[in-house]
Amino acid sequence: MIKTISISVSGNVQGVWFRKYTQDKAQQLIITGYVKNLPDGSVNAVATGTEEQLQELINWCWQGSPKSKVTDVQVQEQRLQQFTGFIIK
Repeated sequence: MIKTISISVSGNVQGVWFRKYTQDKAQQLIITGYVKNLPDGSVNAVATGTEEQLQELINWCWQGSPKSKVTDVQVQEQRLQQFTGFIIK
């Protein structure tokens, strides 16, 4: 079953290539959506894929990019959204 989730990642996640690594991981998993920085210093991703694909992305978010330090990952289910790829906003 395909679904869309929003993932909010807190910690030292801006200025450490977190969005690029997230994009790479999402493309590897064949997930569509986007990732963006938020004014509060966190990163938000909206992703569409199967339950298994999305769980892998969530698990990856806890590790993040090599220089990031993730302190929290919050996940919320969203209404289904269709995207053509996975972009950095």
